[in-house]
Amino acid sequence: MALLYAGLDPAAAGEVVAALQARGTPFEVRGDAVWVPASARDLERVALAAEGLPAPSARGYELLDSLSGFGTTAQMFDAAYWRAREGELARTIMAVPRVQAVRVHIAAGPARPFRDGAAPRAAVTVTMAGGPLAPAQAQALRHLVASAVPGLDPSGVAVIDAAAGLLPDAVEDAAIPDQRAETLREKALRLVEARVGPGNAVVEVAIETVTESERLTERRLDPESRVAIATETEESEQSSTGAGGAVTVASNLPEGDAAQGGGGTRSEETTSRTRTNFELSETSREVVRGPGAVRRLTVAVLVNDLPGEGGGTVPRPPEELAALSELVASAVGLDVERGDVITVRSMPFEPLPSLGSEPAEPTGAPLDLAGLIRPVLLALVALGLGLFVLRPLLRPAAAPSAPLPALAASAAAPALPANGVASAALAPPAAEGEAPPDPVQRLRRLIEARQAESTRLLQSWIEGPARSEGV
Repeated sequence: MALLYAGLDPAAAGEVVAALQARGTPFEVRGDAVWVPASARDLERVALAAEGLPAPSARGYELLDSLSGFGTTAQMFDAAYWRAREGELARTIMAVPRVQAVRVHIAAGPARPFRDGAAPRAAVTVTMAGGPLAPAQAQALRHLVASAVPGLDPSGVAVIDAAAGLLPDAVEDAAIPDQRAETLREKALRLVEARVGPGNAVVEVAIETVTESERLTERRLDPESRVAIATETEESEQSSTGAGGAVTVASNLPEGDAAQGGGGTRSEETTSRTRTNFELSETSREVVRGPGAVRRLTVAVLVNDLPGEGGGTVPRPPEELAALSELVASAVGLDVERGDVITVRSMPFEPLPSLGSEPAEPTGAPLDLAGLIRPVLLALVALGLGLFVLRPLLRPAAAPSAPLPALAASAAAPALPANGVASAALAPPAAEGEAPPDPVQRLRRLIEARQAESTRLLQSWIEGPARSEGV
């Protein structure tokens, strides 16, 4: 049996099994894997692919391919569009290592003209293998989904781990303040070491950051800068006439007769009113402060003392420490009004302990190379003498022929050399009919019998002709 497919969800695995049963292909189900005979594996893969199996767990934009222009309403198209976007996001998240399954849900209201719709929201459910989802990965998923949906804020995306539950939003990575502090420390240390030398300064920087967010709204009205926006003018006029004196019968008579009765009163009144409306200059400002701003900065600088005349150390002068303090404050951006503090001190440094073993003098006897080489040379010289000098001398001479009796007689009694060792090596030849002895064996017996003479002879040959003449 050979592996056909593995890691399928139950629905997709069921469709594959149903297709294999319909064709009569033998198969085995082992966990989430489907096995078939090795001879039919490739053919079954091709046949299942032609049928669109195994179906992908998340379908993306291919959902829109099945929609036609007839019979598809706007609501149906919107639903298919959001399903396709959720499937594409699920496919992307499935590429993350250790992610076994994922579902994405996007809640976006329908678009309404002339009305602000509610902000979209989303939820991501992830099933991990080999441990929970890391906070950094959860934050990455929030930004991934938010970037794919217009108008969606990363804070509106809920990430749910199937094993750990809802993962909280990451306010800020805790490593960011440490990285900023390390950058400032390197700047200050490089500046101080340029004066005191490498290894004579220690700089530490601590940053206290703001961890909460703040929103400030400000509104300002300027009474000096006013603008007239409307002016209203209203005018009214009144006029009245009355009779003077007492009321008599003549005053009630017709006009001609009453006029003879005495004089009257007459009054007129004119009123004018103007109203002007002014608008004051107004400035509105909204400031949002997120976490991560520097609340307080603390810098500590420790420099090594100067070497003294008697072998000790003396502190550095205050003027030098003050100059170093100003330089470091400028390098790290120190703000006294914010509450930042810098401390520069001069103290003697303790010597660093040795990290390894120091080189020591050899305790044994010195190595005598000449003494080691001399025996090797003696052995090589003895071997050379035995092969190229003594062996030809010890080789038995050939039997002389009959017409040369004098030569045979002279060979039987050779002249003895002055050297006793060499004369002993010239033994009489073997008798006729006997096998000649081995020269090596003869040399070995000769050396064993005359060890002192052989040693002196070899030593005289090695040391030179001056000693050999004495030997």
